[in-house]
Amino acid sequence: MPASRPELSLVPRPRKVSPRPGRFVLDHDTRVRTLPGTEAAADLLRTLLGPATGLPLAPSPDGRIVLALDRQLGGLGDEGYGLTVGPQALLLRAARPTGLLRGVQTIRQLLPPEALSGGVRAASWELPCVEISDVPCHPWRGAMLDVARHFQPVSYLHRYVDLMAFHKLNTLHLHLTDDQGWRMPVDAFPRLTSVGGHRAESLSDGVPHSGAYTRRELRDLVEHATARGVTVVPEIEMPGHVRAALAAYPELGNRPDRRLDVWTRWGVCDTVLGVHEQVFDFCRTVLEEVMDVFPSPHIHIGGEECPTTEWENSPAARDRSAAEGLAGPSALHGWFMGRIGSFLVERGRTPTGWAETGTELPLDFTVMTWRDPAHARTAARRGHRVVSAHHRATYLDYAQSTDPAEPYAQPGAPVGLHTVYADEPVPDDWEAEEAGRILGTQAQLWTEYVTTPDRIEYLTYPRLCALADRAWSGGRDWTGFVERLRHHTARLDALGVAYRPLTARSLTTASAGTAPIPR
Repeated sequence: MPASRPELSLVPRPRKVSPRPGRFVLDHDTRVRTLPGTEAAADLLRTLLGPATGLPLAPSPDGRIVLALDRQLGGLGDEGYGLTVGPQALLLRAARPTGLLRGVQTIRQLLPPEALSGGVRAASWELPCVEISDVPCHPWRGAMLDVARHFQPVSYLHRYVDLMAFHKLNTLHLHLTDDQGWRMPVDAFPRLTSVGGHRAESLSDGVPHSGAYTRRELRDLVEHATARGVTVVPEIEMPGHVRAALAAYPELGNRPDRRLDVWTRWGVCDTVLGVHEQVFDFCRTVLEEVMDVFPSPHIHIGGEECPTTEWENSPAARDRSAAEGLAGPSALHGWFMGRIGSFLVERGRTPTGWAETGTELPLDFTVMTWRDPAHARTAARRGHRVVSAHHRATYLDYAQSTDPAEPYAQPGAPVGLHTVYADEPVPDDWEAEEAGRILGTQAQLWTEYVTTPDRIEYLTYPRLCALADRAWSGGRDWTGFVERLRHHTARLDALGVAYRPLTARSLTTASAGTAPIPR
């Protein structure tokens, strides 16, 4: 939108915005009319606007704010909505309840930024009159947060979800386990958190690191996210990235007589799960408890960066490989993932994993391709549903510039704001059938070098704004995005986001260079 209408500089950009003359005034007399099926959106509206504006927004059959489900808007899908703001009334309509939740976030952005801070009380607040018709480009618009390397308090996860929802992202991918920590409690295996949730230090810093969530905390997080239209996808790594689990239960490894610590280094650890039946009993039990907490249709089981050296040196693994008719121990990886994937399918869930090449996981997996952009097309041609997550465009643990003053981040060339915005999950030259298998995209924040919420937000924003804008609108207007982002930072300020300040270079150039494979 033109700079003369900064209040219409929305992020992400709506599909269609038509300004209208006049203003709609919210005051203590403003009521909300809730029609059947809109109760969740009305609750969210009051939850988000009431404390910030000081207005009650009480329910009333003749309220000037009207929320409605309208089957005639079915063409807008599950998340689309129509918003009409006139001088006398505000009407938010959608075909599905989730669409209303997206519209609530747009209403928040239309208000003055001060209405987001919660520290300002006024007798009235004004919104510009406007007609908006909006629908997302991609159904999967996600952000992955690694809490295994550095544990984050559950209160911050709630805030993380709030900021995601504000930008109409709909999937929180929560990386709960890895070599350096296990954060998900499992009643059947309590040592996973009592032992696996603690490491002695990180890279010889001498500082112990600990943390694990309770089931109640994780259920509350799911409930909080659901109320905002965000799905929490849990990730439990296997068969590699399991050093913390093996420290707790050595019998799950390939050398049960060996005692391991929770790993204190970064990178790829060569200890992996064994392939005996006790391991599969463990994995099934853990995933049953995970599914009991997380209703997400997708359950992520990792699968990447799994060295096969231990299997090649294990007589039991070699025997298992021969008994299953596999070409050799290295083929145990696909066999392992196939068994666990089938178990999840039997439970009505979709197995999800990281794809190293786009060809190594069974077809019932949704895959996240991260090593090379070409792997997304390879996986789509093979028949997978794909989330594009190329590390050189979506990994936010890389620094945002080469400025020496930048806080230390994942080693490698920077990933600038323009690079994130320019990433294209579905290039124009793809066939329609290939393009139809791309669910969308998501950002990743691995936390080897990220210890606090402020550091997380500095690395995340404003880059996540760029990903959210592209994933929702599908637009390719860098100049327009920059103009909107300049105004949007006032909203980030009001929300207390510790984002990286905009600079002339970050708004005009893309970072170049290559980086080593992360993690």
